[in-house]
Amino acid sequence: MLQTPSQTVGPYFAYGLTPKQYCYDFKNLVGNRIVNSDKTSDVIILKGKIFDGENNPVPDAMIELWQNDGVNQFFGRFGTGTDAENHFVFETIKPKSVDGQAPYVTLIIFMRGQLIHSYTRVYFSDEEVLNEQDFVLNAIDLERRNTIIAQKKEGFYELDIHMQGEKETVFFAI
Repeated sequence: MLQTPSQTVGPYFAYGLTPKQYCYDFKNLVGNRIVNSDKTSDVIILKGKIFDGENNPVPDAMIELWQNDGVNQFFGRFGTGTDAENHFVFETIKPKSVDGQAPYVTLIIFMRGQLIHSYTRVYFSDEEVLNEQDFVLNAIDLERRNTIIAQKKEGFYELDIHMQGEKETVFFAI
């Protein structure tokens, strides 16, 4: 398919921002493995899928992870189209609490149909006490908070992002 002037975000992610992931012969500036798991014991895996307004997995979104817990500052990037199930996956260090806030990472979602990217946070289900005290998380209606709390599974944390609809993820205007 040819690109048209009316296209919003994409499909240039693969070529320009995540080339190795899509088998282009260019180096990635950043990837999804943000830390070396051989040297750090605090490493976590964060994975999920992006769903559109019709609850279909989005095969060509790009997700950036930003993390700054006062000690560690990380940035990673991953596209959803290289996994048969359209997952995004990040390997990073679980963030620490800063000034009494619950640990979180910021995700920025870029995808077709958007005129501008979307920002959300990812909190962690095993941080109940700090989650209950976090002023940003508690500013969200109780029924919607779970849309940004990653569930701890065997060996990873999972959070699906729903762009619209009944399960719509909480996004932040930044």
